[in-house]
Amino acid sequence: MNKIVKYIMLDILKSKVVIAYLVFLMVTGFSIFNLDENTSKGLISLLNIILFIVPLVCLIYATIYIFNSSEFIELLTAQPVSRKKLITSIYAGVVLSLTLAFLIGIGLPILLFTPDATGFIFLLAGILLTLIFTSLAFLGSIVTKDKAKGIGVAIFIWLFFTILYDGLLLLLMFQFGDYPIEKPLMILTTFNPVDLARILILIHTDYAALMGYTGALFNEFLGSQKGTITILLILLIWIIVPTMIAVRKFRKKDL
Repeated sequence: MNKIVKYIMLDILKSKVVIAYLVFLMVTGFSIFNLDENTSKGLISLLNIILFIVPLVCLIYATIYIFNSSEFIELLTAQPVSRKKLITSIYAGVVLSLTLAFLIGIGLPILLFTPDATGFIFLLAGILLTLIFTSLAFLGSIVTKDKAKGIGVAIFIWLFFTILYDGLLLLLMFQFGDYPIEKPLMILTTFNPVDLARILILIHTDYAALMGYTGALFNEFLGSQKGTITILLILLIWIIVPTMIAVRKFRKKDL
């Protein structure tokens, strides 16, 4: 199992796509922090980029990697190793590589410019998003058999969580604004890990107004400390559930 993880990590870390991802994050981070002396504003600017880029890269790259490695995976299934260990090893190798690229690319600028609790929360949120969307990519790749369809599913997942979901919430707020919908909106927000990551970071900054209506509800009803714990637990569920479903589907999948 460790050999598989190590092999996949070394293979992915040599990938031009992952290297370009790392360089892009690092250049973007240093550029934003150097443009403004106010590191808090720089962090917020960086946040908006990360919430779009990290899910997109994790979804597309992990999906393509699974389909491109289909022959390698079939070869490994013929070896004396259980399918559960095999898919978890592949997942670990991919997610550790993408997490390492994120930590190096964004971690260095943050450690130099904002080495505080807010910077740590920012990195934690990025790591959790990496784990979540890699899990969703694995689930989508295992459920679909066609590569083009799998990439299409990955793009739809990205569009849904980064753009469409917030639009649906806004529509709901406009339609039922005269009713007490605070608690239902809070519950609906938990179904979007991108929104949860945004709220997690913003409740630790001075820019609470940028959290939006649902973020303000989290802060009002739960407070900063309870809100942080609640969001972290929900994000962990977002990691565990898709991964467990992907493992179960892979064990039953006809290769």
